[in-house]
Amino acid sequence: MKQGKNRRLANIKTRRETGLDYVMFNLDLNTPFGKKQLKEIRPYYPGEEEELKEELERVEQMIAFVKQNRTLTDKIQEVFMEMKDPSLTLQRSGSTTLSNVELFEVKSLLLQMRQLRKLTIEHQEGDYKGCHCVSEYNEKKEQEISEEETADRSSCEPDDISAVVDTVPQEYFLEDTEDLLDILDPRQDRMNTFYIYNEFSPVLEEYRTRRREYELLIRKEQKEARERLRREKGVALTPKFDIVVAKSHPDFEKITQLEELEIVDQDYMGVTMKLKPTEKVYDYVSESEKINADIEIEEERVRSRLSAAIAEKSQVLMENCEKIGALDLALSRAIYSIKHDLVKPEIVHEHIIEFEDGRNLQVEDIIKSKGKKYCPVSLALKDGVTLITGANMGGKTISLKLAGQIPILAQYGFFVPAKKAKVGLSNYMQILIGDSQSVERGLSSFGSEMEELKEILDRGQDRSLILIDEIASGTNPTEGTALTKSLVDYLIEKPYISLITTHFESVTEREGIVNMQVRGLADCNFTLLNSEIQHANRRDRINIISKYMDYRLCRVDNEAQVPKDALSIAAMLGIDKAIIDGAKKYIR
Repeated sequence: MKQGKNRRLANIKTRRETGLDYVMFNLDLNTPFGKKQLKEIRPYYPGEEEELKEELERVEQMIAFVKQNRTLTDKIQEVFMEMKDPSLTLQRSGSTTLSNVELFEVKSLLLQMRQLRKLTIEHQEGDYKGCHCVSEYNEKKEQEISEEETADRSSCEPDDISAVVDTVPQEYFLEDTEDLLDILDPRQDRMNTFYIYNEFSPVLEEYRTRRREYELLIRKEQKEARERLRREKGVALTPKFDIVVAKSHPDFEKITQLEELEIVDQDYMGVTMKLKPTEKVYDYVSESEKINADIEIEEERVRSRLSAAIAEKSQVLMENCEKIGALDLALSRAIYSIKHDLVKPEIVHEHIIEFEDGRNLQVEDIIKSKGKKYCPVSLALKDGVTLITGANMGGKTISLKLAGQIPILAQYGFFVPAKKAKVGLSNYMQILIGDSQSVERGLSSFGSEMEELKEILDRGQDRSLILIDEIASGTNPTEGTALTKSLVDYLIEKPYISLITTHFESVTEREGIVNMQVRGLADCNFTLLNSEIQHANRRDRINIISKYMDYRLCRVDNEAQVPKDALSIAAMLGIDKAIIDGAKKYIR
């Protein structure tokens, strides 16, 4: 994925309104590394067409892998779900001694990397256990595939041959970190736990053995003292060497005065007493504490040695994390592409945007969730001005956003929602659409538009994509029409692809522009529509009309071809016939 260039293709609003952010938000990423890489991705710009084509080929290859290896993909993602970001721990390993928790974190990561290698590199080997390295395996595998292709070439389509992907691409193969795992797991039981085992240090084993001996001596001395107290004083202690004496007990004073016991707690009901350490216990505890200090020093020495080993391998671990993130992102993009039936766009050098049966992904998800069918749209744009006209219910704004969604997804290395698409890369993309935030800042809707329009015109450059929705609709029609016509005059001279939706149909009279019209109700069976809408309530009427709307775009070459859906919709929603007839008179 392209990264690192300090350029801005589109601002935050354009990314949101075109649906790029929606797609990125809905990618099923499972690792902190993949999420980080998603935040850092950058688009491809004019002059980087070949790099983008290679990126799209990698997406295509990963899609083929996911389709052919569903179970393996699920297992890889299950490992991803357990991963945490060790970056800070790896950085600390070079300058400080890591704690047990941090060492456990690194060991867990190593176990997960080991599992991923089994699922990728070792999985691909299959019956190739005799291969001593990946390159040797690849030679054998390529030879086998070549032989199969030669035998089956007559029955295979070209796409079928190129789509054979049995394993994760090598660029995602992790470096072997088994040697570091052996250091952190001297028992080699490969359990996801961590403790400073005796196997880390013979000295540590000796210290712990001596400490255990003193613990046994302390326990033995306490048991003997407890038995003497029971035998000589008739007081029975618990296995924990304590006793709770109620204040109502007849021997309360006698028991609480025993020199062998000491009070450790009390309340209004009674007191809790514990066996007082004997001189031998004091001596044993003193020796044990000295050993504990030695143990702590030795454990610190072990942790320091393990931290140094991790620091020495930290670069390899970070590189593996980068590969894990790249694989996580690649799998999520492939899965999203499969789920939403996306296609690889054709990247061309000419500055054009063409797509057939395009679908706005966000709107499509909403429509499908309601059990309805999405009406795809086709559009062809090149440098110059294209206008989209039609009634408000005609989906002009959705088509406008779609005209931005397909090229911006393509430039970020994603497949696109269309039957097929052709994209020439842009240096700059921006959409001008209603912004409630500007209104909240105290600007009128018209003032907000003018503020954003200025930014567009100031930042516009060669090979720009400019998308404008209903410019100047917030002012009076006379000035709005004049401003829109003048804007069209300005844009038509620029090396931009400009797409504008508008109610001001007189704007379309300008020579050199392309006028696209939403088909709307042009081919509607009004008899059937009226029969459905006759007894429906207000909300259902709008839904019924939407069902009959044709949201496809068609080119309009003269005013006579332009349908007047607004009056038809107003009539069906119950506007008085006299008003409708009056409007028709004014149109004539």
